[in-house]
Amino acid sequence: MNFLYALAVVSALIMLALIGGESAGPRLFFATIAPYTAIAIFLAGVIYRTMKWARSAVPFRISTTCGQQKSLSWIRHSRLESPCSKLGVAARMALEILLFRSLFRNIKADLRTGPKLVYGEEKFLWLGALAFHWSFLIILLRHLRFFMEPVPRFVLGLGSVDGFFQVGTPVFYSTDGIIFAALVYLLLRRLRNPQIRYISLFSDYLALCLLLGLVSTGILMRYFAKVDILQIKETAVGLVTFSPRVPEGVGSLFFAHLFLLSALLAYFPFSKLMHMAGVFLSPTRNLPNDSRMKRHVNPWDYPVKVHTYAEWQDEFRDKIKAAGLPLEGQ
Repeated sequence: MNFLYALAVVSALIMLALIGGESAGPRLFFATIAPYTAIAIFLAGVIYRTMKWARSAVPFRISTTCGQQKSLSWIRHSRLESPCSKLGVAARMALEILLFRSLFRNIKADLRTGPKLVYGEEKFLWLGALAFHWSFLIILLRHLRFFMEPVPRFVLGLGSVDGFFQVGTPVFYSTDGIIFAALVYLLLRRLRNPQIRYISLFSDYLALCLLLGLVSTGILMRYFAKVDILQIKETAVGLVTFSPRVPEGVGSLFFAHLFLLSALLAYFPFSKLMHMAGVFLSPTRNLPNDSRMKRHVNPWDYPVKVHTYAEWQDEFRDKIKAAGLPLEGQ
């Protein structure tokens, strides 16, 4: 049901944009008001949550480790699994952010007849997540050609590499097919696996449906529907230069694509998609494991009046003797 609700919400957004894109009045909303509102919500939400996380107290080293900590010189320590320096932390963070190293080692558990609990690798999840994130990044960089004039050389070069396997006209970008296949796999994985489906929330499906809708409308515009690229670029440049304009003759599919992007941006700070910023602020990842090299004292500790056992014993000595209980130091 969570998936059906999410699908219904995204379908409603698409239908609203398709219908509204046929009239001049709603076009103004979809082309200017919705994008600016979404960007404002996105920036305010990301800054607020990032600052909130940054203010969290982390007085001690609580880094996640999967290897030998540095101790004696003759004991070999794991530089990446248990880094003791900032350079080691940077290397581990780079592997985590760029290659999803922890997800690569993820395992799955299946209960089989017997009953018997069997553990196995989950490499397809790692591959699907890696394919989606890298494809999404490349697509975002390619879209810079709509917002900049002249187009930077690295954007043109990226488009040439991405469209290396040219199939007909227009040029087919490999990332378009990869990101669509990755999103379909991630969605089917949630739907087919009973354990994952049980813990999946409406928000999990909504993010996937928004992304699938965004990618699908983009693919339809590029390879099937006819759109005026010049009009779209003028609209994009107008948005970033704060001189918005309503495009003419681009079709309502463009407004559906832009509206889904606006909805995704506005939803981003309130969803699990915020892990994009949270991974950099995770103390289990960004702290060196040097508790054997340095003493870390909680800076928020304050003097506390204590009542020692000896003082307690002196206070109740007579009663303890009367009860026949042993006393230390008699």
